Amino acid sequence: MREAGRDILIGIDAGTSVIKAVAFDLAGRQIAAASVPNRYVTRTDGAVLQSLDQTWADCAQTLRDLGAKVDNLANRVAAVAVTGQGDGTWLVGSDNRPVGDAWLWLDARAATTVSRLSSTVGDRVRFEATGTGLNTCQQGAQLAHMDRTQPDLLDRAEVALHCKDWLYLNLTGVRATDPSEASFTFGNFRTRRYDDDVIDTLGLIRRRALLPEIVEGTEIVHPLLPEAAALCGLRAGTPICLGYVDMVMTALGAGVRTGGKNAACSTIGSTGVHLRAKPVPEVHLNDERTGYVITLPMPGIVTQVQTNMGATINIDWLLKLAAELMSEGGRAVRPEELVSRVDQWFYTSRPTGLLYHPYISEAGERGPFVNAYARASFTGLSIRHGFADLMRSVVEGLGMATRDCYAAMGDMPEELRLTGGAARSRALRSSLAAAINAPVRISEREEAGAAGAAMMAAVAIGAYPDMDACIADWVTPLLKTAEEPDPAEAARYDHLYSAYVQVRQAAAPVWDTLADPASSLQSETSQPR
Repeated sequence: MREAGRDILIGIDAGTSVIKAVAFDLAGRQIAAASVPNRYVTRTDGAVLQSLDQTWADCAQTLRDLGAKVDNLANRVAAVAVTGQGDGTWLVGSDNRPVGDAWLWLDARAATTVSRLSSTVGDRVRFEATGTGLNTCQQGAQLAHMDRTQPDLLDRAEVALHCKDWLYLNLTGVRATDPSEASFTFGNFRTRRYDDDVIDTLGLIRRRALLPEIVEGTEIVHPLLPEAAALCGLRAGTPICLGYVDMVMTALGAGVRTGGKNAACSTIGSTGVHLRAKPVPEVHLNDERTGYVITLPMPGIVTQVQTNMGATINIDWLLKLAAELMSEGGRAVRPEELVSRVDQWFYTSRPTGLLYHPYISEAGERGPFVNAYARASFTGLSIRHGFADLMRSVVEGLGMATRDCYAAMGDMPEELRLTGGAARSRALRSSLAAAINAPVRISEREEAGAAGAAMMAAVAIGAYPDMDACIADWVTPLLKTAEEPDPAEAARYDHLYSAYVQVRQAAAPVWDTLADPASSLQSETSQPR
């Protein structure tokens, strides 16, 4: 239970780009935030690696920086909750020391193992239990690949964690994971426990001891270790809550469930993440075996998820081309200077039949279909189209991709909640509303992921009786007025969507023909993210 005078909750969100620590009061108002850029290394063999020790040091730094912004923070913190980037493999050995660097969700080395496992009869069993398509992002595929190619890594490991689990270990000394990552990787979303049949289909029964205890963060907290407290500038014994994976924490903070009702939520950033909260019996598993089913911290409710690799990076690409051409006039123009003109270009163009498939990422596509060779394209281009038409088509393509993802989960949602920087664009909001023919609503919440985790801590310490009660204060008041779709545009998008699907299905053999394995290789660089 909460001690008197402790009126602040901290949410830690250790993402791929940055690690954040955010302070909230007990009613959900954001007080202050601190962040440190994340760092990882890419290699030409497809490896994407992150230092465990550096990640912990960066997390501690954000907490110290937060303490410099909030008076008497250490003595006011009621609890700290931690979430972070999902998937990936963070191996820990004796004395809780790292076994090499973490394999991030971006790591592609397990591709051959994924192909082998996906072609087996047992993969249907795995998919029916987890609700999650097998891909190179996941710890299950990565451990199976390590077991075949680098078994010494697993021989030296005592536990396989995820990013947030590693931070939780350093904060509390407890080796654990949460129900969300445990069930979509190695378990069953209906029971929220490990499933031996799933583990067996991955060929990892003999490595089962690597899987940590599953902890429900709304019910169980562990005290902050003295040595961690000294490093982070907090008080020893402060309750620490293990949050769910960042995707669902962000959706929870942005309104995927409000008023006791389930909704849909899309995060439109560099990638697109599309989630629908549902009771377990309403989950729709597609024949293509793609997407995720990720539990929410409330009984019987899960999120069904589809993610597309390229969202705003498609707009970034077109702005980069425009900036390069404009810079040839003598004055250097940066793409960021043109972002404010996206809506202007969109609304000065005319709606046409021009289609854009937003597969600009060199990693191809993963939702609602998986194809590493998928590439972006315009269809229906003619001499009458200008730059503004291209911009409109790219924005509309993001709407089509969003509809494609929700179609793989069943019917279109009745309302869509939006988060991510791109939600500020009126053009994108109107495109998404027309594409799914439903109102869109954005949240004023600045740090939805950290807020989602902190909400779990609020329930864990008894500040709220359950998640729905917390949502009523933390989420619902921050939702803006719903923006209705334009009926004429919704009808046009409905007509275009059938062509959109036909083109992407017909293009798959072409992508295979054009595929150049060398094009996916990246130079070895250390990238701040």
